[in-house]
Amino acid sequence: MTHLLRPLVRFLKKEDGPTAVEYAVMLALIIVVCLVAITALGQQTSQTFDTVTDRLKTAS
Repeated sequence: MTHLLRPLVRFLKKEDGPTAVEYAVMLALIIVVCLVAITALGQQTSQTFDTVTDRLKTAS
């Protein structure tokens, strides 16, 4: 029975697993922030193009 528990205890003592999870969480947060920023920028750009289009229509 102890030959089964030793690898498990060794795995739980390692710090590689939690570090990988921390990096995965940080990556997920960075992706969410990037998506929010891109969405906001896209909406502002769309509004700017709409404004320019309207002004060009009234100027002609």
